[in-house]
Amino acid sequence: MKFLKLSILLPAVVAVAACGTKIDKTVDRGIDSKHLSQLQAGIWVDPNGCDHWIIDDGAEGYLSQRLDPYGKPVCSGTAPPNTATGAFKSGSPVPDPI
Repeated sequence: MKFLKLSILLPAVVAVAACGTKIDKTVDRGIDSKHLSQLQAGIWVDPNGCDHWIIDDGAEGYLSQRLDPYGKPVCSGTAPPNTATGAFKSGSPVPDPI
């Protein structure tokens, strides 16, 4: 009987534990905190030739797949696979620690 109660109670506890405060992921919370729209994005081309938006503010990096209005990946051919282009490291006075 204890096992049955535990097997019912455990998933409920896990579900409630996942309900926490939501974090706005469009805001940089690092040393020089600012909205990501104030930073310069570049494009990284993945091994399949598809584009990803990238931002590097010196201490943190951000990556998001580039999608068309229908939600399909954009594979523009702007650069060879595994290549990053653009001024994605600009917009922050923080030097890259690596």
